Amino acid sequence: MQPVRLKVKKLPNCKDVPRYATAGSAGMDLTAGIDQPITLEPGKRTGIPTGITIEIPPGHEGQVRPRSGLAAKAGITLTNCVGTIDSDYRGEVTVLAINLGDKAYTFQPGERIAQLLITPVPRVEVIEVDELDAGGQRGAGGFGSTGKDMFAAGISSGVN
Repeated sequence: MQPVRLKVKKLPNCKDVPRYATAGSAGMDLTAGIDQPITLEPGKRTGIPTGITIEIPPGHEGQVRPRSGLAAKAGITLTNCVGTIDSDYRGEVTVLAINLGDKAYTFQPGERIAQLLITPVPRVEVIEVDELDAGGQRGAGGFGSTGKDMFAAGISSGVN
């Protein structure tokens, strides 16, 4: 399989380019492109620059994902869960972090702050129809329909 080529331009605040930590890593580490530490108080959010711009090949997207170690140890995750970088975006990659922990967390220059995955994205042709195929056994079953009753679990469907 041919590797996907990701062009990376280092900005003056770049500490490192995206790289895999191990041979089996799914995502490449993104690092904090900052010159001074940034402290994030509990319940607060901020954008952390990475010091890079990237050129994602057409037909692909960049997915910015949280680092499990930061989430487990400090409650740091991403405000948008998984950030999408479109193939035509050329601005600086910024990680949108939130502190869900109970203590302030200080990001250090060059610290690994998120992961970047480059994944194929098919173009979808939308076809408006009057009826849909019946589908499988779930039918219109939504949240929790294959397990516990979602309303018994206190989860709203969002539909009135």
